[in-house]
Amino acid sequence: MTLEEIKKMVAGKEYDFLRKDEHLGDNIMFLTLGGSYSYGTNVETSDVDVRGCARNRKSDLIGLSNFEQFVNTATDTTVYGFNKLVSLLLNCNPNTIEMLGCKPEHYFFITPEGRQMIDNRKLFLSQRAVNSFGGYATQQLRRLENALARDRMPQARKEEHISNSMESAIRNFENHYTRFDKGSIILHIEDSEKEGLDKEIVADIHIDSYPAREFNTILSHLTDVLGTYEKLSHRNHKKDDAHLNKHAQHLVRLYLMCLDILENGDIVTYREKDHDLLMSIRNGKYQLEDGTYDPAFFDMLTEYEKKLQHAKQNTSLPPHPDMKKVEEFVMDINMGSIGA
Repeated sequence: MTLEEIKKMVAGKEYDFLRKDEHLGDNIMFLTLGGSYSYGTNVETSDVDVRGCARNRKSDLIGLSNFEQFVNTATDTTVYGFNKLVSLLLNCNPNTIEMLGCKPEHYFFITPEGRQMIDNRKLFLSQRAVNSFGGYATQQLRRLENALARDRMPQARKEEHISNSMESAIRNFENHYTRFDKGSIILHIEDSEKEGLDKEIVADIHIDSYPAREFNTILSHLTDVLGTYEKLSHRNHKKDDAHLNKHAQHLVRLYLMCLDILENGDIVTYREKDHDLLMSIRNGKYQLEDGTYDPAFFDMLTEYEKKLQHAKQNTSLPPHPDMKKVEEFVMDINMGSIGA
């Protein structure tokens, strides 16, 4: 689908909610492309994703309303409330920070306030990008590894893989739960007496006087790791291989975008210079005939990880955004809504 066809579609009846919803309409600051079209990695079957930002109304700011985002799943459209979007941008959230770095022609609609936001995009850039982009990249890598492990590895080796995934989650608990002791949950792989299992993951759990609700959340995270893996048992190989290659492509794209942010201090959503590399990954260049991936792909990821760590140590970006400047910017935009 061409850009003109997309713009005509967005102006059509199917997207009337953009003009009629009370939170959108005249409140929209900008609308732009999201997903594969925004990266320049779209194929014939790619969906059209629309992303945008709407200023908060007076009732949202000093009344009882609380508008955070509007989602229309039928058209893959998400429009964030201004305050909500700012909170996500401050953490360099990949799904939102990319909205500020699109090609100029990919913005369907933009107000002076929207232009001001895009022009001030560097306000939101900081070293937080390492963790936010790295987290998303890890998710993509885990999905790829899980799928490959489910189909290609012996059962005992699969248990090792799941255990590694769970241990990775446990290491991250220290960043999210202040009272979590790293040694409180220790995983082992032992011989199993269960039918169909050669090996089985077991856990030693030693926790005293720990908040039950927080511990329940921790267990839910570990359950999610297992659940994600088990869902892969009913894969549609032809369809899912395409998805895996898409995940692999997004994984590399996340590294490239994060490197741009750290090294150049800017957001480059449309990956023109990387187009051939990304499309070769999406088209299965690194997937072998047996469904596994060429070691060269993982070698490439290792190199990107090294570059990312080097960029983190040498970036000119601050550890955190300048909150005073961000607050002044937010107040300036919101004063327009309160005075309207």
